Amino acid sequence: MLFDLDGVLTPTAELHMRAWERLFAPWCRAHGLAPYEPADYFAHIDGKPRYDGVATFLASRGVELPRGTADDAPGEDTVCALGNRKDAIVNDLFATEGIAPYPGSVRFLDAVTAAGALVAVVSSSRNTPAVLQAAGLADRFEVVVDGNVASAEGLPGKPAPDTYLRAAERLGVRAEEAVVVEDALSGVQAGAAGAFGLVLGVDRGVGADLLRSGGATVVVTDLGELDAAVLDRPARAHVNEGADE
Repeated sequence: MLFDLDGVLTPTAELHMRAWERLFAPWCRAHGLAPYEPADYFAHIDGKPRYDGVATFLASRGVELPRGTADDAPGEDTVCALGNRKDAIVNDLFATEGIAPYPGSVRFLDAVTAAGALVAVVSSSRNTPAVLQAAGLADRFEVVVDGNVASAEGLPGKPAPDTYLRAAERLGVRAEEAVVVEDALSGVQAGAAGAFGLVLGVDRGVGADLLRSGGATVVVTDLGELDAAVLDRPARAHVNEGADE
């Protein structure tokens, strides 16, 4: 079982959404651009590596900035500077508001690990270790493929399947033996592109139809709706028929 983090295991996606809005809403006003809307997060940013999200959003407004480097100070002059500014905003939110995992996700994680499933976290976020630690989940995952690993190993981010394929490799399983669990369109697209055995979509706001069109085999609103039966190949057809009702 290959779990995305933000929006799947933890509600940090909500904090990330607010951080992006705090970054881009005043930025768009200051530059006379179309207002930043919540839909921009899902369309251009959700699930992507941070700097890719910045670049994609800027492109949606017809803006192109130099890429810069990860060492750029938080600011507005480069894509990386904007991304680092957003990182500072979201880390402040983590510190002031804390992080608690979704109860249904923890129940599902308990169920699948009790059933013998190997588990990994696959996230575009470079903050993954801190989030897992703050949420009390760090000891649940020996395999973590996050933005830091992707950068170190030169792996393209979602919607490319490479980070998920790397996690499956580190667990010692083939893609067709693994389940991708995602709430982002770019994430389910990554699962579909990697030909994984099952792509389980969690609808936290993207929309079930869009997740299915992106490649989700099953869509639920909360992982607490499921149990370890999702691992059972004969049960998959049944789960798929009823999961959206």
